[in-house]
Parts: sequence; C-alpha cells; structure tokens
Amino acid sequence: MEEAIKKADVLIEALPYIKKFRRNTFVIKYGGSILFEESIRASVLEDIVFLYFMGINVVLVHGGGPNITERFKELSIKSEFYEGIRITNADTLGVVEDELLKLNKMIVEEISALGAKSAGLNGKDDLIYAEKKKAKIDLGFVGGIVNINLDKFRRLIEENHIVVVSPMGRDSKHTAYNINADEAASFISSKLGAEKLVLLTDVRGVMRDPSDRNSLISSVRDSEIEELIKSKVISSGMIPKVLAGISAIEKGTRKVHIIDAKIPHALLLEIFTDEGIGTEIVK
Repeated sequence: MEEAIKKADVLIEALPYIKKFRRNTFVIKYGGSILFEESIRASVLEDIVFLYFMGINVVLVHGGGPNITERFKELSIKSEFYEGIRITNADTLGVVEDELLKLNKMIVEEISALGAKSAGLNGKDDLIYAEKKKAKIDLGFVGGIVNINLDKFRRLIEENHIVVVSPMGRDSKHTAYNINADEAASFISSKLGAEKLVLLTDVRGVMRDPSDRNSLISSVRDSEIEELIKSKVISSGMIPKVLAGISAIEKGTRKVHIIDAKIPHALLLEIFTDEGIGTEIVK
C-alpha cells in the first residue's frame, strides 16, 4: 500500500506540469554514444512516447557521429575533424547520408513499436534549407541552416506525429550538406517557438567542478554563460551545447535543458518533477 501511495504522489506532483505543457512543442536533440546504446535508447524513446501520450508535441533531432565513425572504420576511411566538425567530402557524404537514414528509420520503427505515430524526415526531404558553412579551412559538404519548411513541420505535428529529423539539408541547387545536430535542433526549436529545447548528453549538465558530482548548476541565466565559459566552468564539448541553447532562447524558445540520458527516464524526471536532474538555461 505504501509503495502505491508513493506512486500516486509522483503522479500528483507531475499533474501541474502535464496541464502546463499539454499541446506545447518540445524539440529534443539526441545523438552521440547515448544513441548507440540500446538500453539507453529504449529508456529515452519510452520517455518521448510518454510525452506524446501526455499531449505534448515532440520533434526529435538525432545525430549519428559514433555510427558514422564506425562505418568509416569498416571502409578504411579516416575521420577528419576541424573544431569538432566532421569534414565531409564528396566521397564520405554518401556514407554520412546512408548512416543517418538507417538511424532515422530505426528510431521511427522503435517509436512505432511503442504505439505512437511517427514520421521520419531526412536530407532528401524538402525540409531543411542549408548553405555551405564557412570556416578557416574547407569543410566540404558541411552546412549551416538558413531556413526550414515550417508548413511541413506544422502539418506533421497537427497530424499527431512524433517528427524524427535527420540533420541533413539542401541548398537551392539541391546540393546536400551535413549539419551539426545541436545547431539543427536549436534552429528548429526557434522557428517552431518551442516551449523547451532538450539536449540529451552523457553528462549530468553544467558542473561547477566536473570531479564533484554535487556541483551541478541546476539553473543558469543566458547572461551568465559567457562568464562561465571564460572561467572554464563550461568547456570542451559543453560549449557548443550551451551556445546552441542560448541561440534558441534568444530566438523564441522558452527554456533549454541539458540532461544526462544515461539516467533512466531522465526526460521525465527533468520535466515532471519539482527539482529536475539536469541544467536548465533560462532568459
């Protein structure tokens, strides 16, 4: 009986959040090694389907870096990066597209198996409009988003689909480009005016001291981020994530969450409990 009462208490705690977020849009970015691991993926997708059945509109943007790297190894292709960006030439672009398409189909199938309607969108769809990304060196077929097909996104959401997006885009000449998944999720979140952008990662969030598990910064204002980067509290791979979060907030997203997908049902714990488990970025 006591265990049942505890479960009921959890549901009651979640009720205000369910009422508040119903019919709102969440954009979730999911990639890296946490996409590669089956048990973690199963937990994440269960959470996403739970959000869906709570009446929340979900757009899931996935990456695929480890899968692409593994495929490169099989083909004896060397992975080359510049400032964390994978250099993508004419020979490797097809491999990147194929791997992202496989992942897209797998995620759609696994969501469907959990009982939700889902629609997979990839670089061949009239969805993401891109242009070649400029850098100090030629990155090849790496792009930045300039726009999205907003009508198509809205139509799929209105038709009650979980929209699963592969981060590929095309320019006016139909040239394909590989796009950073964090950037893609941030841009899409802004254009949709999402209530939340959730960046799933393999660390708890922004830590004041990475060696101290109790040093999690649970909430941070966008105006504080620059100082945290200067003082190296935010460093390495966390920098592009917080910058993507700030960009989303400045352009219309209400709140950004960075959470550790390795924690079982991290999404639900962050969104439907008073304390949360990760770092939120607010304006």
